Amino acid sequence: MNTPPVSIRPAALDDLDAICGVHARARATTLAGHIPGEGLSGPEVLERQRVETAEAIASRELTVLCATREVDHVVGFAVLGARHEGDRLFHFHIDPEVWRTGTGTALHRACVAVWQAAKLATVRLDVAAPNARARAFYARQGWLDVARDADHVTMSLTLPSEPSSDALSEPSSESSSD
Repeated sequence: MNTPPVSIRPAALDDLDAICGVHARARATTLAGHIPGEGLSGPEVLERQRVETAEAIASRELTVLCATREVDHVVGFAVLGARHEGDRLFHFHIDPEVWRTGTGTALHRACVAVWQAAKLATVRLDVAAPNARARAFYARQGWLDVARDADHVTMSLTLPSEPSSDALSEPSSESSSD
């Protein structure tokens, strides 16, 4: 199968509907059976996600990146902090329709490039403990478990000291296990 190349770019408010759709589909797929339906896609949850995502896009404190394929079709996004040592990856979601096409790897590389440009040495994230797929993806990218409770796993990534090639706006047709 020939997968269209993925491009990574900063998100804009015009991307909000597409980002919220990816977020809802990814959460529904990965957390189904672990969180009741209203907790995944109830109107209050969806509205909160929409407001928080719009605030993140407009924020100077956070970076929001979009992964796109074909004619600027948003298939993934990440919300990350890149201002302080130990900052966080707040959201990282790939549309289930493009899992295992290299999209997640390309988006992750772009996140690493942002953190390296900010001269950070380590970053953290929290992932739902039942989300074994995400935990395995992060482990393949070099993240290590540092804490765990019944609901969440905290992971840490030590960033390479050498900057990676600029991952923003470079199309990639790489296939991988994400």
